[in-house]
Amino acid sequence: MSGPVTLAAVPPVVELRGVTCAYGSQVVLDNVSLAMTRGESLALVGRSGAGKSTLLKLVNGLLMPDAGTVCVEGRDTRAWDLIQLRRRVGYVLQHIGLFPHMTVEENVTIVPRLEGWDADRRRRRSAELLQLVGLPPGEFAARWPTQLSGGQQQRVGVARALAVSPPVLVLDEPFGALDAITRAELQQLLRRLQRELAQTLLVVTHDIAEASMLGTRVGVLDQGALVVCDAPAAVWRSRDPRVRTLLDAVPVAPTAG
Repeated sequence: MSGPVTLAAVPPVVELRGVTCAYGSQVVLDNVSLAMTRGESLALVGRSGAGKSTLLKLVNGLLMPDAGTVCVEGRDTRAWDLIQLRRRVGYVLQHIGLFPHMTVEENVTIVPRLEGWDADRRRRRSAELLQLVGLPPGEFAARWPTQLSGGQQQRVGVARALAVSPPVLVLDEPFGALDAITRAELQQLLRRLQRELAQTLLVVTHDIAEASMLGTRVGVLDQGALVVCDAPAAVWRSRDPRVRTLLDAVPVAPTAG
């Protein structure tokens, strides 16, 4: 009689193992290790220059580590075809980067077009995603980026990043340039998408309150070191002075919703 069947462990969607990255003589990340499981949301916070954006660039292959290993879906980024890797990692930037000569629908479906999807399939996917991010396609699909508010443009940016259902979505200060009300609306949108799609999110922010709202875990980077990476409530209890510097800048701890 055969023994019990055991399933191989599912590899993390994103994993860093002892990663060090430097620009010349300046070490930006120093022996950083972390792993993200599917459907998890990790928010990275820290001062400017702490290494947050560098870590995102390592995940989508814009940079390679000087030491250690970065894996996406269990594969070393050095072994990926970089074009395919970047299509598996949805990227949302603070400044959005919509193409002004393309309509909203054309912006959303850039990657599907590069992947060879036919026009009908692209149109259906655009309509689905625009509805998902709160932009009715009948009203917005044919608009130009200049006809959108900043918040609407960022919603299009999120839809574009989700177009081919990437296993991980990385967001680099996605709401930093928006007014407080629009920022709060888009934070709620991102939380809803994460729940509805079970999407793996890696978010960078300067705001530890925002990080606590968006992340199932919060990671604090300081001078290239990952000081803590834990549930938001545990991070808020930290007595580490590098963490307290960020926490003490927030007058009231955010309430989990």
